[in-house]
Amino acid sequence: MEAINWALLAPLLIIEFLLLIVAIVDLIKVKETNGPKWMWALIIIVISIIGPVLYFIFGRRQR
Repeated sequence: MEAINWALLAPLLIIEFLLLIVAIVDLIKVKETNGPKWMWALIIIVISIIGPVLYFIFGRRQR
């Protein structure tokens, strides 16, 4: 196996981690979501980079 090119992979991992943290914090702070909060927590955590994006597009209620 070839060595992993960390110079290319590290920024993606950092962005993924930050997106995950911001989405979870927002989920905790918001009072209502489109659907149950537990479902959105699972989507955010399990679906990696796409989960937080889905939450911000579909999960948050518009004010």
